[in-house]
Amino acid sequence: MTVVDPDSVDGTLIGHLIELRARLIRGVAGLLVVFLGLLPFANKVYGWFAQPLLDKLPKGGQLIAVEVASPFFTPLKLAFFVAIFATMPWLLYQAWAFVAPGLYRREKRLALPLLASALVLFYSGCAFAFFVVLPSVFGFLAKVTPDGVAMMTDINAYLDFVLVIFLAFGISFELPVALVILVMLGWVTPKQLSEWRGYAIVGIFIVAAVITPPDVISQLLLAIPMCLLYEAGIIAAKLVARGREASHEQ
Repeated sequence: MTVVDPDSVDGTLIGHLIELRARLIRGVAGLLVVFLGLLPFANKVYGWFAQPLLDKLPKGGQLIAVEVASPFFTPLKLAFFVAIFATMPWLLYQAWAFVAPGLYRREKRLALPLLASALVLFYSGCAFAFFVVLPSVFGFLAKVTPDGVAMMTDINAYLDFVLVIFLAFGISFELPVALVILVMLGWVTPKQLSEWRGYAIVGIFIVAAVITPPDVISQLLLAIPMCLLYEAGIIAAKLVARGREASHEQ
C-alpha cells in the first residue's frame, strides 16, 4: 500500500494555486493594458463600429443617445469588449500555459490545433457578421421602415444588438471544432455525422431562424456557412479518426 505524504500534496496544491494566480494576473494585466490604450480612441472606435448602420440610414440619419450618460459609457463599454476580443489569444495562452504541463504529449498535439482552429473560426464568424451580415440586415431594416418613421437607434441598444450578433456568429462558426471533439470523445463517429446530415441541416436552419433578426437574408447568411462548416467538420473528424486508428495500430 502506497502512503501519500500530505505535505507533498499540500505543496503541490499550493504550487498550482500560485501558478493559477500568476496566470490570472498576467491575463488581466494584458487586458488592462490594451483597454487603457484604447480609451483615448473609444469614440473613434465606436464611430467605425457604427458604420454598417450609418451607411444604410437615410440622408441625415444618425444614432441617438436616449440615456444621459450613454455618450460616455457606451464607447467605454465597446472599448472593453474590443480589448477582450484583441487579447483573446493572450488570455487563451495563459490558460493553456497553466493546463499544458498536466497533459500528455499526444493530448497536447491534439489540443493545440483545436485551440488555434477555435480562435480562428470565432474571429472569422465575427468578421463575417460585421462585413457581410450587418450591412445586409440594416439595409433590409432601412427598406421596410414605414413612411414617416425616422430610423434612429440608441447607441447602447445598437451596441448590444451587434455584440449579440457577433457572439451568435462566432459561436456558430465553432461547429467543426465541436464535431471533432465529439468524435474524439467517442460519442459519435464520422459515419454517423454523414448519416445525420439531413437532420443537421434542418436543425441549422431552425437555429439560424432563432438567433438572427427576423429577415430571410440574415438567416440564410448564417445557415449556409454553418452547413458548409458542418461538411468541413465531417472531413476534419474523418482525418482525426484515421489518425487515432493509425496511432493505435502502431
